[in-house]
Amino acid sequence: MSASSLFWFRDDLRLADNPALCAAAAHGPVLCLYILDESPKRRVLGGAARWWLSRSLAALAEELGARGGRLVLMRGDPARLIPMVVAATGVDLVTWNRRYEAAAIALDSEVKRELTQAGTTVASYNASLLNEPWQIATGSGTPFKVFTPYWRAVRARGEPAAPAPAPTQLRPLPLPESLKPLALDHERLMLEPTAPDWAGGMREAWIPGEAGATGAVSSFLGEAIAGYSEGRNRPDKVSTSRLSPHLRFGEIGPRQLWHATLAARHAGEIPGSAGDAEKFLSEIGWREFSYHLLFHHPDLATQNFNARFDAFPWRQDDAALHAWQRGLTGYPIVDAGMRELWTTGWMHNRVRMIVASFLIKHLLIDWREGERWFWDTLVDADPANNPTSWQWVAGSGADAAPYFRIFNPVTQGEKFDPDGTYVRRWIPELGQLPAPEIHSPWTLSPGKLAAAGVRLGETYPRPIIDLGFGRQRALDALASLGRA
Repeated sequence: MSASSLFWFRDDLRLADNPALCAAAAHGPVLCLYILDESPKRRVLGGAARWWLSRSLAALAEELGARGGRLVLMRGDPARLIPMVVAATGVDLVTWNRRYEAAAIALDSEVKRELTQAGTTVASYNASLLNEPWQIATGSGTPFKVFTPYWRAVRARGEPAAPAPAPTQLRPLPLPESLKPLALDHERLMLEPTAPDWAGGMREAWIPGEAGATGAVSSFLGEAIAGYSEGRNRPDKVSTSRLSPHLRFGEIGPRQLWHATLAARHAGEIPGSAGDAEKFLSEIGWREFSYHLLFHHPDLATQNFNARFDAFPWRQDDAALHAWQRGLTGYPIVDAGMRELWTTGWMHNRVRMIVASFLIKHLLIDWREGERWFWDTLVDADPANNPTSWQWVAGSGADAAPYFRIFNPVTQGEKFDPDGTYVRRWIPELGQLPAPEIHSPWTLSPGKLAAAGVRLGETYPRPIIDLGFGRQRALDALASLGRA
């Protein structure tokens, strides 16, 4: 039988800079397969991520078709399906790009073991990181726990390899008749919401897929990167890349981002300073650091990185948690962020820190509740970034912000949304209030509130907690653990 291959798409939904796809395409006719993983050990994707995945797979199928290929969709346990497909097609090479969560590693190892025992060659590649998590280590050979020395070690390795182009042509391997009942059309994956369809805001905000990612990179490097070092803290401005969901699903890779940034900087095409570009590269580095942590600490989403926090006296407060989730806390910058999240599946990075601090510290609710909510509602819900960032805010993680660093949502709003533009966009019922008072409407007189059409407790909630009380309670909780 002539050489043929199977390429297994996962979190790498692109054609360019996809080494496993290139290897499969160079070997011979290739069956491109995506399996909606329903194995019991994997974390189920949240609703917003499922919406993005649906749109991304549709875009991928179109891109493959333009190059003569075809995307085959299945659902189920890959440990059962992959060997079945290999046996039915007779391919002699299976390729995939590596993943770094413990359950994914275990699954891939199981599949590789079964295939190699049956005489099939399996080859895996790195498509999602600049460096493998095991390639970066301290002088004593241990994993890093602090970002700055980690990033210094990464930069000392020099520039990452240049991204590879997409295969110019793909020769599709026909699907045997015995497998056709397992192949699904896109609708039968049932990834998108139907009743109720809450994804309208996401359709307006995003263009999932490799072409959408490429366009977002061009837009960011051509405009929004100007002033990025400071502007990235301003939710009222277009000041961030908004590339996180494209990275999450591998519609673009970090090597592509890195070299596109360097090329634009060297060509003088970036409107910002060299410091803006360097800051953006360091944000790619934070993503790398998060995967470094996840690989070495696989329970990052469920266990405190710092075991001292295992004794922390978290509160069970379902009413407060619900108010936070729905943007009804009475603190406008918090509520604006949570409503942006619910509407678009995304939230500005600075506001993510503010809302996380409010939940963890002012409300004293376990960071894992926030991590779970973000996992379900973020289009960029990432198995490494999400828990790393929540633990960073909580003070329980690696390189964590001190627990006693408690964001005041009023002063944060006044500083980073000084004109109230962001709050007005997401909380239109406060739209007639002036800045800076829009960030603390309860301080205004009844007359001023009435003139703006605001009735506290009716059109907009009163604060669910006093900030001073919440801050002191959080500090007392920390003191209960012993010396900070």
